[in-house]
Amino acid sequence: MPQWTLRLAAGEHCRVECPVKVKVGAVTAKPASLMLTETATGRVVPCQGGVDGEGNLWVHWIVDALRAGATREYVLETCDDPEPWPGVLVVDRDGRMEVQIADRFFTAYNYGSQWVKPFLWPVVGPYDDHITRDYPMIPDVPGEKHDHHHQKSLYTAHGSVNGVDDWSEETGHGSVVHRGFAQLVSGPVLGVIQADNDWVSKDGEKVMSEQRTMVFYNLPGPEKIVDYTVHFKADAGPVTFGDTKEGGILAVRVATTMDENSGLGGKIENAYGGVSEKENWGKKAPWCDYSGPVKDRFVGITIMDHLDNPRYPTEYHVRAYGLMTANPFAWHDYKADPTLDGSLTVPAGEDLIFRYRLYIHRGDAKVGKVGERYHDFINPPTVQVV
Repeated sequence: MPQWTLRLAAGEHCRVECPVKVKVGAVTAKPASLMLTETATGRVVPCQGGVDGEGNLWVHWIVDALRAGATREYVLETCDDPEPWPGVLVVDRDGRMEVQIADRFFTAYNYGSQWVKPFLWPVVGPYDDHITRDYPMIPDVPGEKHDHHHQKSLYTAHGSVNGVDDWSEETGHGSVVHRGFAQLVSGPVLGVIQADNDWVSKDGEKVMSEQRTMVFYNLPGPEKIVDYTVHFKADAGPVTFGDTKEGGILAVRVATTMDENSGLGGKIENAYGGVSEKENWGKKAPWCDYSGPVKDRFVGITIMDHLDNPRYPTEYHVRAYGLMTANPFAWHDYKADPTLDGSLTVPAGEDLIFRYRLYIHRGDAKVGKVGERYHDFINPPTVQVV
C-alpha cells in the first residue's frame, strides 16, 4: 500500500486544536480511505483526504496539542477498513443545509427562496446555546431586540454594489439568490458547503456572481472553527463596491445578551488591544472579537482577517448593539470625511476574493487565547512530506 511520512513542525507558536492540511503529492487515483498514525505513540488520528484537479492528494487533520518549537511525525497510508470516526455531516433539509459536528447540531445554511439572502442560523456555541440572535427567524424570543431585521445571524451583504442595496431589506433592495451547490462534503475532519449565488437588482438583473465556501472543522473540544471564503466574480460587467458602512463581507449579529450596551458584560476587543465600540468601530485590525454572556456563561466569536485579503487588515463596522462586520469599503463613514472614497471596482471578467476564519470560543478574547489561535490561521504549522 502507498505510504508517506509526514513531519510536522509547530514553529514559533503553541498549537491547540489546530487544523492542518498538506499536499502529499501526485496519485493515480483517489484512495478509498486513509489512515494517519503518530509514529511515537502508535495513536491513529482522524484524517481526511481529497484529490485536486491536478491529481495531487491532500490530507487534513487536527493537531490536538503541540508546544511551540516541537515536532511530530506521522505515517500516512491507504487502508481498506477506516475507523468509524464521528465527524462533520452536511445534510440537506429542504432549503436548510444542516451541519452536524460529532453527532451534534452546529448550524444551518439557510438558502431557501423565502429569504432575501442566504445566512447561517442558528449558530450553536461551546455550551450548546445559540450565540447569534434568533430574531427575526424566531420573532418572540424573550428579551431579544427586534431592530435591524435584515441582520440575520451570520451572513454576507453590502449596501452598494453598482448602486444596488444588498444590505437592508427596505423598499428597492437587491437580493442574493441561491443558484446551487458546487460542493458538499462530509467527513471525519471537516465538512464543506460551497454555494453558488447571484447578486441581483430589485428587478432581478444580475450584477455579479458569488461562490461562498464554508469549511466546518471537527475540533475535539467545545470550540468551533469555520473557514469562510467569499469569491466574487464580475461576470456581468464591472462591479463597484461603494463606500458605505452598511455592509460586511462577513457579518455577525450576536445574541442580545452579548451586546456591549446590554450592561451584562458584553465586550468588543481587537488585536491591538482596543476595547469597546469607540476603540473598534472603523478601526483596522487583524481580528475583532465580540464576547458576552449567554445564559450566564461567557462566550465569544472572532472574525479573523487573512493576510492575502484586499486592504488587509480590514476595518470593522462593529456596534455596541450587537453587530460585527468586516467591511473595508467605508472610509468616508469611518473618518467622517466626505473627501475620502473607500469604494473598489472589480473590472469585468475579474475576481475579488476574501478569506476569513470564524473562531467560536469560551470566555473573552483573553480566555479564548484568540491572539494565539490567529497564528494557526495565518502562520500554520509546516509539514514536510517524505
